[in-house]
Amino acid sequence: MTTVTASPTTPRFSREWFQNLAIRYAMVIVMLFVIAFFLYRSARFGTIDNITTILIAAAPFALIALGQTLVILTGGIDLSVGSVIALSAMSGALFAKTFPDQVWFAVPVAVLVGLVAGAINGAVISLINVPPFIATLGMLTLASGLAFVVGGGAPINGLPAAFGQIANTQILGLTVPVVLMIIGLVGFGLMMRRTTYGLRIYAVGGNRMASEIAGVKTGRVLFSVYAISGALAGLSGIMLSSRVISGSPTLGQGYELDAIAAVVIGGASLMGGRGTIWGTALGLLLIMTLNNGLDILTVPAFWQDVIKGVLIVTAVAVDVWASKRRT
Repeated sequence: MTTVTASPTTPRFSREWFQNLAIRYAMVIVMLFVIAFFLYRSARFGTIDNITTILIAAAPFALIALGQTLVILTGGIDLSVGSVIALSAMSGALFAKTFPDQVWFAVPVAVLVGLVAGAINGAVISLINVPPFIATLGMLTLASGLAFVVGGGAPINGLPAAFGQIANTQILGLTVPVVLMIIGLVGFGLMMRRTTYGLRIYAVGGNRMASEIAGVKTGRVLFSVYAISGALAGLSGIMLSSRVISGSPTLGQGYELDAIAAVVIGGASLMGGRGTIWGTALGLLLIMTLNNGLDILTVPAFWQDVIKGVLIVTAVAVDVWASKRRT
């Protein structure tokens, strides 16, 4: 989320004080207005079942949005996560079908596949200095093709019933993906705030050259964030395929755009060095709430894309304007 610090001389409850407060919590205010609007238009929106539906839909996106946040904080971008989701899902599904008595081992298989894909991205970017856009675009195409190779050009069906339990098992009344989302948000939030690794990520995104002079091994940091992003995409892929008990080579198509949108709407700068896990969570929740509410109101899908596009541009415009005010 955009952070605007008021001048120490700004009187409390003055017009400028309210302006600074509104800018700082702009997305929170927007979120509250969106929720109020949908509550007014539909009684179904505020039900426990619908809230649960939003959380379940948000969980796989949250995992890849967390990885995308780390990448964007370093000043990079990962366009490959959607295809890595498909490749990981197909690999996990193939393992489950081949070894039906060891279904749960499909989870580490999928995560490992995602980790390898992310590590390749990280190596190409940190060692060869290929621009992140180009490197991850290449991986997008490569992983997409491999996903079809794994399934022989077709989805993997006929999976054991136990495969569906991976994502549909409940812990304290919450499904596994939702539990993983909560653990991820809290864990990564603490990591970015309380650890030196988190500080190094911000430092690399803020000024890579200065970080190197200060002794930060920037290559290792860049390699690690892309590896983490890939591993989280792998975990998201196996959860998505388990939910439908099928492996699809087109699973996750376009998911990278929603993940990037969540991070940007949450206030992260595409130039790196600024953003928070909390902001990403809020941006993701706003997108998922919009999708859910607009579906309930039977708004056509193409208009939903228009609304999300306007929201992204508005979020970036507010961020740029707030940056100018600070300077």
